[in-house]
Amino acid sequence: MAFRSRSNSSDREAESGYASGSSTASLPDIYFTRPHLKFVNAQLAKLEPVDVLRWCLTSLPQLWQTSAFGLTGLAIMDMISKLDYAIKPNIELIFLDTLYHFPQTLDLVERVKERYPSLKIHTYKPEGCENTADFEQNFGERLWESNEDRYDYVAKVEPAQRAYRELDVKAVLTGRRKSQGGKRGDLDIIEIDDQGLIKVNPLANWSFKQVQAYIKENDVPTNDLLDQGYRSVGDWHSTQPVTDSEDERAGRWKGRNKSECGIHNKKSRYAMFLQEQEEKRQQELSDAIHQGLKIEAAP
Repeated sequence: MAFRSRSNSSDREAESGYASGSSTASLPDIYFTRPHLKFVNAQLAKLEPVDVLRWCLTSLPQLWQTSAFGLTGLAIMDMISKLDYAIKPNIELIFLDTLYHFPQTLDLVERVKERYPSLKIHTYKPEGCENTADFEQNFGERLWESNEDRYDYVAKVEPAQRAYRELDVKAVLTGRRKSQGGKRGDLDIIEIDDQGLIKVNPLANWSFKQVQAYIKENDVPTNDLLDQGYRSVGDWHSTQPVTDSEDERAGRWKGRNKSECGIHNKKSRYAMFLQEQEEKRQQELSDAIHQGLKIEAAP
C-alpha cells in the first residue's frame, strides 16, 4: 500500500543502491504495507494519546490538525500545547467554516485563539463564499434540505480537499473516537483514506467521560452549547441536544439515516456524481473528436 509515490526506474538506480533522506532519489512521501499498518495500530493502541502524538511528530511529515472545535479536538489542541518533547510540535489547524456554525462555536474559536496564541488556524469556507448570503446566492437557500449530498460536498468536502491540496497536507489529526457511536465504532488510531491521506485519531479509544475529565482538569475552553444538552456540535440546522441515554452524536442529523457529513467517508455521493459527469463529458468529447476525424478522413 503506497501513497503519493513519485518514484521511477531511473531514480532507483542510485550508485550506492540505496536512497537516504539527503538523496535526490524520488521516493513515496509516506509508505505503509497493510501488515505494517496493522502492526502500528496494534502498538499505538497500547499508548496514551500524548504518546501517540509523540509518535506522530517523529513519523509523519506535513502533519496538521482538523477540528470543528468539539471536545476531543479541543483536548488534542491542549495536549499539543503542553507536549514536552525533543521535537517541537509545530502543528497548525484547519477549520472548515461552513457559514452555518452556531454563534457559540465561532465565539469558541476566538477564545481558543486567545488561550493558545501560538496556534495557527487556517479557515476554509465554501468556494467563492465569504458569508451565508454568498452561499445562498451561489447554491440556493436551505440547500441541506433540497440536496443534502450537494450541501455536504460544497460546504465541507470540497473545502477540506482544497485545504489539503493548498497546504500540502500528508497527515491529519482528527477528534473521532469509537465511543461516539455510528460508523466510528471500529475506528483505528491510524487510517488511510482513498486519496492516500493519513488520518490519526489519537483519542480513538477514550470514552466521553475521559475526554470530559481531561477538559475539566486542564481548564480547556469549551462550547457554551454543552451546558444546553449538546454533546457533538455541527451546523445549527442539523444539530440537536441529546439525552444521557443516547450516543454522543445522536443529535447530528437526528431522524435521518446519516452519521457523517462526507469528510470521513470514502467518497461522498455528490463527489462520485461529479466524477461520473466529468468522465461522461470526457467520453463524449473523445467520441466527437473521433467522429470528426472519421468525417475528415472520408474520401
